[in-house]
Amino acid sequence: MSRKIKKTKLTTEQPAANLTTEVEVQTPRSALAGMGGDEHRIYSSMFEVFGIVQGVFFRKHTQAKAKQLGLGGWCMNTREGTVKGVIEGKLLGLNEMKTWLQTKGSPRSTITKAVFTPNEPLPAHNFKTFTIRR
Repeated sequence: MSRKIKKTKLTTEQPAANLTTEVEVQTPRSALAGMGGDEHRIYSSMFEVFGIVQGVFFRKHTQAKAKQLGLGGWCMNTREGTVKGVIEGKLLGLNEMKTWLQTKGSPRSTITKAVFTPNEPLPAHNFKTFTIRR
């Protein structure tokens, strides 16, 4: 197993002696993981799911799955017969939800296609829960 190291050079100046000292500090990347790493950031993605997704409790099951994964956002039926919405949360949950929306859905649904916008990092949550819009 390889260990990744982040190297940082620190420079200090001592004006009286006119000396410059460089010190190389090595910090393991694992120690940096909790400092804004992808696993702790909040991301958002819009989605639209095509197929037989209306009248089959798709939105209700989507809400339940989002709650299970700790995601916020919303979903709604469209006039075109699709379901669209927004999901936001940690990257792992977001990716699991995308897979679920593409392949599973509600028991009575038939998904032919699901499209997503790229994951967009957010400074904070926009949604406290996942809701169904009417």
